[in-house]
Order: sequence, then C-alpha cells, then structure tokens
Amino acid sequence: MSVGGTYVGCELALDVATPATVVLSVAPARSAGTLETEQFILTRNGEPLSVAPRRLSAPHTAQLHVIDLPVGQINLRYDAHLSDISAQPEPQRFASSDEVELLTYRRPSRFCPSDRLVGFATAELSHLPRGREQLDGLVVWVARRLAYVSGSSGPLDTAIETLLAGQGVCRDYAHLVVAMCRALDMPARCASVYAPGLWPMDFHAVAEVHIDGKWHAVDATYLAPRQSLVRIATGRDAADTAFLTTVGGDVELLEVVVKASTDGLLPRDSFTEPVLLR
Repeated sequence: MSVGGTYVGCELALDVATPATVVLSVAPARSAGTLETEQFILTRNGEPLSVAPRRLSAPHTAQLHVIDLPVGQINLRYDAHLSDISAQPEPQRFASSDEVELLTYRRPSRFCPSDRLVGFATAELSHLPRGREQLDGLVVWVARRLAYVSGSSGPLDTAIETLLAGQGVCRDYAHLVVAMCRALDMPARCASVYAPGLWPMDFHAVAEVHIDGKWHAVDATYLAPRQSLVRIATGRDAADTAFLTTVGGDVELLEVVVKASTDGLLPRDSFTEPVLLR
C-alpha cells in the first residue's frame, strides 16, 4: 500500500548556556521514501543563524545532523516532504552475513534487560505457538498490561520499571515489547518514527520484530496506523534513537513541536496484519 505526499518536521527551542555541539536525529531515513524537499532554519535570539548542519550516515539508512551552536536561545525548524511512502517494501532477505545483526537484537540492552525477563516471559506467553501467533499475543498482552499516561515515566526507566508501574508512553511500550520478544528468543529492535494520525502529535516509537525472514512493525499503543509511519532511526532501544544528543556544552531543551501529515485519508490499520517499515 502506498501513501501520497507526506509532510514531516519539528521545531526545537534550545537554551545554549555555553558553546555546544548537538546531534539531531529528526530527518527521515533514506529508505523511508523519496525526499522531495528538505530545509533547516536556525535562529539565535530571533535572528537568522548561518550555521550549516553536517550530515552523517547512520545504521539502517538513518541520517544524523551535527550542528555547532553558539550561546543564546536557538530555535531550529526542520521540514521535509516525501513521496512514494510505502510501509510494504520488497521482502527483506537475510543472508549469513546478517547473523551478527540478528544476534545483536537478541541480546539485552540498556533499556531492554531481556535477560531479567526470560522466566516471566516464558510463564506468560510460552503457551502460544512460536512465530506470528506468539508475537500477536505478546502485543495484545502488552496493550492490556499497560496504560498510556503522558509524563508517567522518566528518561532512565527500563522495561522493568514500565512493567512494574503498569503505565508509560510510546517508548515504554516499545521497550517492553522488545524486551519480552528477546526473552522469548525473537530478535527485536526499536524504531523512532514520524506518525501521521498520532494524537497528541510527537515523535513516536514502535518495535520491529524479526519473524519469517522479515522485520515486522508492531505498536502496542495502537495510536497511529503503521502503514503511514516514516522511519527516522533504528537501534537496540531509545539510547540509539534519541532525536537530540548533546556531545559538548550546556544545552537545555525548552520546547518540542512535531508535525506529521499525509495527503488524503489515513490508511486503516487492523493492527493484526503484518506491516513492514521502509
């Protein structure tokens, strides 16, 4: 299924107390579609700032932008228009050279300590047949186990804290799905995305799980159709997909506004059919 023109972007307000370098992960991944237009607009204390972001390539076709910022209030606006968006790419084939990647996404990570959940995950979900049926059951289990509550979790919370609290936001849902999948020996990873149809609008996080030779996108929040998602970054957990990273200097994030929309009607998502992100 294809979606028409897709418009994504964000506005960030930063208080830069000392000269700083920041890394942004806000541009669509190169695999997400055809990039028709793209622009960065930077201002410092309300005046245009002539600083050119340096573009870096990251794993899974992600794009990073490194910016050296002077002291002051920095406002950054990013806009992009994509065409040929499709959440059903050609089937992905995994040769022996990809075994390292699949092993990586079976291992515990900072926010997804799957080794601590093996016994629990087995007790809760091992009765389901392995493969698609077990994955579908796991997603439903997470959706019923958690309540979506804005501001209910902190930046250091892992899947364990989310499970114990019984609530969280999209990244917490994704972390719990990923950790439980790895505990059941299914390779799983996190993806940051733009999500047309999401309310309230923000950067969104979903899980991808490798079964039947493909990475299937799953979202236990059920908040936006997966077919219109635009991949930004992919990694072991949120530590690999942060939209803003400070690598030097003193920077405070004051405000974030995210935009994501598509031409025409949003696709309907049953949340049971397989969906692959580009």
